[in-house]
Amino acid sequence: MINRTLLRIKVIQILYSYYKNKENETAELESAQNELIESTNKTYELYHYFFLLIIKITEYVQKLAKKSGNARNEYGKLANNIFVKQLANNKQLLAYFDEPGVDWANKTEDGELFWDIQNEEQQNNLTKEIVPQILELEEFKKYNETKENNYVEDKEIWRSILRKTISDSESIGRELEDMSIYWNDDAADVISFVSKTIRNFDEAQGENQELLPQFRDMEDLEFAQKLLKQSIYDEADYRKMIFDHTKNWDAERIAFLDTIIMQTALAEICTFPTIPVSVSINEYIEIAKSYSTAKSGTFINGLLDTIAKELVESKKVNKVVYTNTYKK
Repeated sequence: MINRTLLRIKVIQILYSYYKNKENETAELESAQNELIESTNKTYELYHYFFLLIIKITEYVQKLAKKSGNARNEYGKLANNIFVKQLANNKQLLAYFDEPGVDWANKTEDGELFWDIQNEEQQNNLTKEIVPQILELEEFKKYNETKENNYVEDKEIWRSILRKTISDSESIGRELEDMSIYWNDDAADVISFVSKTIRNFDEAQGENQELLPQFRDMEDLEFAQKLLKQSIYDEADYRKMIFDHTKNWDAERIAFLDTIIMQTALAEICTFPTIPVSVSINEYIEIAKSYSTAKSGTFINGLLDTIAKELVESKKVNKVVYTNTYKK
């Protein structure tokens, strides 16, 4: 689930924090490595949080439907959503909440999931706020035109709700920020993973439907750990490459985050022989465009392009001839 693009972002975030702490003489490599593991674990927690949120919103809708007393009301179809019934009994989801450290949700003796009691009122307010927004969605209105529940439609309406309501909810953003310092930055990516999982749900799988694993394989985690380690260990070499090619620049004009991004990119180019140079550079350009300044993508592209060609031509990096594929 946690792909290499997201792992690159996490390494850069941790490096940024590492160097800021280093100014205060509190940075330690071991702490940075531990933070990387914690960050990936929290991302996987967030994946499960969104599934639990779907269940709790549905439970609230069921209460509204029952209170209405009208068998055919605006809540009825969502209250009887076939996909959510399957999700609420998912073995992997239920087992996850028995994992150590997951303290924001628990289960009753009967196995029913519930929010941590300290957050119960906050969660109730959250569901009350989201449901009216769901009812106003054009996708929901179209979904609710027919009386009978359909498994495929029941899946798709929740994918629309995730994309159109939950992803844009300021209240959920505040909730995530309160629960974990990592979650707000990860929310958009994790929602896409949840949506992908829902799309792949199969009614025939019942409670045995598989959720996404935390990593595609352990090589991805090893990639991130090695990338972080080499970025720090060989900092002097990578910084020299950067500053040798920016001698005509005022150092203060180069955004600190841009330096971190380029340092990480060079660590990847020099450390992982099977990853094409163009792939590495394009990944970090996209990260710069999303997380740094408006001009960072172009600046980083030009600098890494020049350095990468020199590394390949001088045989310091044993890779195929580099071809710049970046599009502005």
